[in-house]
Amino acid sequence: MVRTDSGDVELRRLGEETLRELLATAVADAEPEDVMPPVAGPPGWTPARRDAFVAWHRARRPGLDGPRAEATYAVVAGGEVVGSARLARRGGTPGELETGLWLGRSARGLGIGTAVLRAVLAEAARAGARAVVADTNSGNRAAIAALRRCGAELTTDHETGRVAARLRATG
Repeated sequence: MVRTDSGDVELRRLGEETLRELLATAVADAEPEDVMPPVAGPPGWTPARRDAFVAWHRARRPGLDGPRAEATYAVVAGGEVVGSARLARRGGTPGELETGLWLGRSARGLGIGTAVLRAVLAEAARAGARAVVADTNSGNRAAIAALRRCGAELTTDHETGRVAARLRATG
């Protein structure tokens, strides 16, 4: 658990109840395109998108050593589910994991993103990783600031606006 100005922040593995809470947070406080892969159909949180969101997270329950080589966690701040973080093995560099996270609109700007990133780095170290990589875009100032606060080496592609980050996993 990490303490921030807004209280304690923790990563919680997704059981059914936590997954229901995460879906409720996503529907109430985020846009589908910000929190999940695209699903065809009309905009908004349609039944098909809700089902796809739940299925996507259930498929990652076996964790980093499971068939998808990916684990997702609920971000819990002040006792409430406020977003999600993930770690994934990709075919690239051994000892390196990829991460991504999202927070509901009401949880942004409170220091939670930085706390989550620190918790993810600790989780990666426990999994045996030495480094964690992340991608964002140059317009996502909050993500870039959190990455910098956690010691990321940032590389910006000025043509595309893509920002690649590399961080040291810390335990």
